Amino acid sequence: MNRRLLLAVVAVALLVGFAGCSTIFGGISDEELDREVEYDDLRDSDADVAIEIEDAGLITNGEFRAVYDLNGTEELSLYRSSFYRDEALDVYGVRYYHPNGTEMTGSELEVDQSRSSTEITVPDGNGTLAFSGSAGSRTFRLPAFVEGSYEVTLPEGYRTSNFLFGDVNPGGYEREIVDDRERLVWDQVDSTISLRFYLTRDITLFTGLIGVVVVLGTLGIGYYYLQVKQLREQREEMGLDVELEDDSDDGPGLL
Repeated sequence: MNRRLLLAVVAVALLVGFAGCSTIFGGISDEELDREVEYDDLRDSDADVAIEIEDAGLITNGEFRAVYDLNGTEELSLYRSSFYRDEALDVYGVRYYHPNGTEMTGSELEVDQSRSSTEITVPDGNGTLAFSGSAGSRTFRLPAFVEGSYEVTLPEGYRTSNFLFGDVNPGGYEREIVDDRERLVWDQVDSTISLRFYLTRDITLFTGLIGVVVVLGTLGIGYYYLQVKQLREQREEMGLDVELEDDSDDGPGLL
C-alpha cells in the first residue's frame, strides 16, 4: 500500500512538473492573445509595417503596437536576439485582418511558442497581422520579420537626433515630427531596427547639471586658492617662510 501511495505521489509530481514546463515554454494564454488593443490608426499607415512605441517611465519598460502587411507571408517567427541566443517574443492583443476586413482574434489563430520563438500562422498571407509587446524604457530593438517599408513612431516628446543620447539603425531613414512625436520612415528594411531615444527635457536637465558641476568646481578651486593664499600670508607674518643659512658644513667646534 505504501509503495502504491509512493508511486501515486511520484506520478502527480511528474504531472505537475510537466504542467509547469508547458506553462513556461508552452505558449501564451488566450486571455493575452485576445486582449483588447486598438490598431485602426496603424492600419491606416502607407508603410508595410507600422510600429508605435508607447511611453515608459525612467525605470519601467514601455510597450509597442505593430501592424504588418504580410504580402504573401503565412507564418511569422517572432523573436528577440540576446547576447547568447534568440528568445521568444511575448506578444498580446494579437489580431489578423483578412483582405476583406474580417477580423480574427489571437486565440483563433495558430500560435505556438517555444523558448526561441513565437510562431504565428495565419489562414491567408495577403492579410494584415497586428500584435503588441514590451519595449525598453529608452530603447527599442526588433528584427524585421517581413521585408518592406517601415514606419516607427516614438512616444510624445521623445527624440533620437542628439548624437549623445539618441541613435537609429539602420540608416537611410527620413525623420519628421508630427504632433510632437518623432516618426522614422524607411523605404526598405531587411535587418533589425534598433533605436535609442530620449526626452527633450533630458537635454536641458543634462546641460543644467553640467553647468552646476562647472560652477561648483570653479567655486571649489577659487576657495582652495584663497585658503592657500591666506595660509601663505599667515606663515609669512609668523616668519615661518624665512630662509635660514645652512651652516651644516662647518659642523660644531670641538673643544
